[in-house]
Amino acid sequence: MDKFEELHKGWAKVPESKQIQMDEAKKKECICPKCPTYTNCAKNAKELLFCMKGKSFMCVDKAVECICPSCPVTGEYGLKHKFFCMKGAEKAQRYENALWGTKIV
Repeated sequence: MDKFEELHKGWAKVPESKQIQMDEAKKKECICPKCPTYTNCAKNAKELLFCMKGKSFMCVDKAVECICPSCPVTGEYGLKHKFFCMKGAEKAQRYENALWGTKIV
């Protein structure tokens, strides 16, 4: 079990109020707004932490450049994927990889 899997497994045991506090703290570390792929629509919708929350609902539709690997959240949580804003959260991409055998890109 890698770092992400360990953290994800323990997340269910954390009380919801604490999860919200932790989520807000991670939003302060999030570098999504600095990414060339991030849009004004995403900013106005206050979309952040795509790596944990999932892909953009309707705001990010064109890959420009990905800075996910340089994000402190990526390192802290042991994330392996990127372009979370377009491809989905780490958990979703890992599931898809396990299901379809896609490569990490």
